Amino acid sequence: MKRKISISHIHWGFPPIIGGVETHLTFLLPEIAKRKHKVSLLTGAVKGYEGEYEYRGVKIYRDPLMDLNWLYIRGLYGIEKEVRKTFSSFIDKEKPDIIHVHNMHYFSMVHAESIADLSNQKGIPLILTAHNVWDDALFLSIMYKVKWTHIISVSHFIKQELVGIGISHRNITTVHHGIDHKIYHPKIKPNPIYKKYPQLKKRRVIFHPARMGLAKGCDVSVKALRILKRRFPDVILVLAGTKNIIDWGATQDKDIAYIVELVDFFKLRDNVLIDVYPLEDMPRLYAASEVCVYPSSSPEPFGLTILESMSSMKPIIVTRTGGMPEIVHDDINGYVISPKDFNELAYRLTLLLADENLRDRLAITGRQMVEENFRKETMTDKTINIYKRFL
Repeated sequence: MKRKISISHIHWGFPPIIGGVETHLTFLLPEIAKRKHKVSLLTGAVKGYEGEYEYRGVKIYRDPLMDLNWLYIRGLYGIEKEVRKTFSSFIDKEKPDIIHVHNMHYFSMVHAESIADLSNQKGIPLILTAHNVWDDALFLSIMYKVKWTHIISVSHFIKQELVGIGISHRNITTVHHGIDHKIYHPKIKPNPIYKKYPQLKKRRVIFHPARMGLAKGCDVSVKALRILKRRFPDVILVLAGTKNIIDWGATQDKDIAYIVELVDFFKLRDNVLIDVYPLEDMPRLYAASEVCVYPSSSPEPFGLTILESMSSMKPIIVTRTGGMPEIVHDDINGYVISPKDFNELAYRLTLLLADENLRDRLAITGRQMVEENFRKETMTDKTINIYKRFL
């Protein structure tokens, strides 16, 4: 009989907080639980949500001391004892065989050192998934002060960055994201989205699924749209507004204000849809789209929305930065362009909107790649195998 294990995860956010890591956890954690393992998550408190409840076989614990938005305003001074007490109580309740933390190699030395000390004291392996890397002293300090049992990188790019600061490659395993290819599926019907947003019906829809921000290249998409509109007057760009996100540094509102101003400056208000979309609307938005774009201006570690687009059988255009070129291959399942190059983005979009056969070729290949390499089951199997190596 295969041994069933207890895994306690820790991350700053979980839905209704929306982001790449949060979405990743909605795929990974229930899939581990489906294999009859015991799974729990300690995450940030959210108004309207109980302190303890169950989500698809996963025990969720919420605590204000894991709420980064609140911690950013309050500051991290004088919370050491409370953080340790919160972590200790969580571990005592769940009695994990493995502690698996996500992005705790940044934001707070207090949290990282507290969980590392407790895992060492109790003899529990401590796994870190590095969803991001940062270029500053705090990142370096936490990476070197905490003795992680093992590190999972979500892309070879992230692994390379960690090796670049001196972490041994033997202590890092790359496990690419996986997705539920049955939720994001080409046979999904867009009708409910047309009912909700009638302006999308009979339009050439381009979807920029990443949350609005300059780092995500939303300004690049708007600049490309201005060029694209000359040939395709009925084109419409769908941008994902933000609500319930982790905004460490409080920069989001400034970015959104600039992007909206850019839309108005170019007189594109009739060619842009901006709203906050719940997770359940995302597959239908892909279904309503012809092409997806993610022209990130920063080194994107992976970009989970890339898989959503491919799984929905929509070609995607990304930038040659971070981990995105590991997934999108130029003229095979999408296009890879230079960062900030709105002219190149407009050119590739023109090719795709003008040629249905080209869209189909790239889209079918993308769907096949997801089915073969990027399913949530594949990601979960690889993650569990890492646990078993260190038990």
